[in-house]
Amino acid sequence: MSVDSLLFPAAPALGALTPIHDASKAHGWWRSAVIYQIYPRSFRDLNGDGIGDLAGITAELPQLAGLGVDAVWLSPFYRSPQRDAGYDVSDYCDVDPLFGSLTDFDALIAEANRLQLRIIADLVPNHCSDQHVAFQAALAAPSGSPERGMFIFRDGAGPDGTEPPNNWQSHFGGPAWTRVTEPDGQSGQWYLHLFDSSQPDFNWDNPEVHAEFERVLRFWLDRGISGFRVDVAHALVKAAGLPDWGGRADGNSTDGFPGHEAPMFGQPALHDIYRRWRSILDEYGPDRILCAEANVDPLPRLAQWVRPDEMHQAFNFPFLHAGLDLDRLRSVISDSLIALDAVGAPSTWVLSNHDVVRHASRFGYDGPGPRDGDGIGPNDPQPDEQLGRRRAAAATMFMLGLPGGAYLYQGEELGLPDATNIPGSLRQDPTFARTGGARIGRDGCRVPLPWRSAELHAGFGDGLDPWLPLPESWSALARDKQEADPASHLNLYREMLAQRSTLRLGEGSHAWAEDYCGDSSLAYLNGSTLVVMNLGAEPLPLPPGEVLLRSSVQRGSIQRSSAAEGTDPLGSGETIWLKAR
Repeated sequence: MSVDSLLFPAAPALGALTPIHDASKAHGWWRSAVIYQIYPRSFRDLNGDGIGDLAGITAELPQLAGLGVDAVWLSPFYRSPQRDAGYDVSDYCDVDPLFGSLTDFDALIAEANRLQLRIIADLVPNHCSDQHVAFQAALAAPSGSPERGMFIFRDGAGPDGTEPPNNWQSHFGGPAWTRVTEPDGQSGQWYLHLFDSSQPDFNWDNPEVHAEFERVLRFWLDRGISGFRVDVAHALVKAAGLPDWGGRADGNSTDGFPGHEAPMFGQPALHDIYRRWRSILDEYGPDRILCAEANVDPLPRLAQWVRPDEMHQAFNFPFLHAGLDLDRLRSVISDSLIALDAVGAPSTWVLSNHDVVRHASRFGYDGPGPRDGDGIGPNDPQPDEQLGRRRAAAATMFMLGLPGGAYLYQGEELGLPDATNIPGSLRQDPTFARTGGARIGRDGCRVPLPWRSAELHAGFGDGLDPWLPLPESWSALARDKQEADPASHLNLYREMLAQRSTLRLGEGSHAWAEDYCGDSSLAYLNGSTLVVMNLGAEPLPLPPGEVLLRSSVQRGSIQRSSAAEGTDPLGSGETIWLKAR
C-alpha cells in the first residue's frame, strides 16, 4: 500500500504528518474489539471460600458491559491441581470445582449473551498437569510405549543417564527436565517441562495429541465460546533432536542467540496446527477467533502467525515492553502497523496482564523499575503510586486511540497498582518457590479485586480470607467508591471506551503528527482525532480544537469540553484526544 493512497482530513494546524496506516475496510468484530481479561480466582468470590468463581464472574458481568468492553477473556478455569493457578490442566473438558461446574459455565455464557458480551477461553496446549490421566498413564507405561509418546520422554545423558537430555532451562528456574522413577522403582527416563515440573510438555509430533486438542476445541465451541487465547502458542513444536540452547529460557533474543534460532519456540510446523484450528473455528461461523500468546520477534515474523488462514490476533509484546520509552514506542507502533497490514491483520495493544507488574506500578518509577518479567517485593524500591496512576491513565488513553484491538487486564480500570507487601509465606507463584525467593514472581498483579469499600475483604467475598491478601489501601480504590466519583480512574475508562467506540478509533487510520513528536511527547492523528501524550516536565502547547477527553482531572471532573480560541496546554504525564481543526 503506498502512502499516497492514505487519505487524512485536512488539518493545517497540525503541520507535517507521516502516514503509516489507512482506515480498515475489513470486517470482523475482533479487528477493533476491546477485550477484558479476567483472572477467575481473583475476580469475585461468590461462595465465600476465598477464591473467585464462575458465579462471581456472572454476577458482575453487567459491570463489564457498563464499562464498554466487547468481550471477556477467561484465564483457565479447567480442572487442575492449581500448582500454577490453573495453567496446569488435568481435564480440559470440565470446570474445576474451585470455580464451579459446567452448569455454572453455561449460566455465564447465557448472561454474556444477554449482555452482548463474547466469552473467550484460555487454552493451554503446550503442557498439562502431571495429574492428567494421560501423563499418569505415561508414568505407569514403559519406555517407548504409546502412552509415553504423548509427551517428550528421553533417556538421560552422562553415566547411567544421570544428566538431563539437554541443557534447556525452565521458565520458572532450574532445569527443564525431571527424571522419573519407573514402575519397578529404578531411576528411568526424563520428561520435558518448559515450565514447572508439574507441567509436562505434550509431544506435538504425535497425531494423537492433535486429535485430542481438536476434540477440546469443539467441546467448548459447542458450549458457546467465541474463541480461544492460546497460551505460549509459540512453544508447542520443538526442533528435531532437541539441540542445546545457550540463550534465554524464554527465547528472547540476546547477543549471539537470536530468538528465531531458539529450538523450543517458533518452529515452522506450528503454522500447520493453527491452520487446522482455524478451519475448525470457521465451521462455527466467521465470528469465532484465535489469539496467539506468541513471544516471537521481530514483528514481521510475528505477522506470519496472523495470515488470513491462521490466527486472527497475536499479542503485541513489543508494545507492552516498550513502556514509556517514546522512541521505542514510536518504532514499535509503526513497525506493528506496517508488518500486520502486509498480511491484512489488525494489531493488538496491551499494557498489563497476569504475568507482568501492573502498569500503574511500572510507570511509578523515574529510575530503574522492576526487572522484566519479575515482580516487586517489600524490600525493593517502591513505586510512586500517584505518579504511576497518572502515567498509567495517560498511557492507556494513548493506547486506546490506536487502530486495532486492545486488551485490558482486570482492575486496571480502577488504577490498581501491584501489591508489593505480600509475605513470602503467602506467595503462590511457583517462580518464587523454584528460585528460593530470588525472583518475586507474579503474585502482586494477581491479588483479588476490591468491589465494595465498606464490606469484608473490600467486597471480593464475604467468607474466608482471599487466597492472596488485599492491601488495606485498596478500599479507597474499590469500584463502588470510584463509581460515585465523576473524576475517578474507573469513570475515565468508561469515557475512553465510549469515545473510542463513537469515534471508531479501533477501525481508524494512523499518521504521526511530527510537530508534536519530540524528546518528551508523542502524537498521532487517527481520522480527525489528534492524540498527544506529554511525558515532559513542562506543559506542551497544543493547536486549537475541540477537547474530546483528557487523561487527568480538571476542575474536579473529567475534561471533555470545547475550546473555541485555543486549547489549554497539555500537562506533564497527560494525554489528550483533540478533534483537529
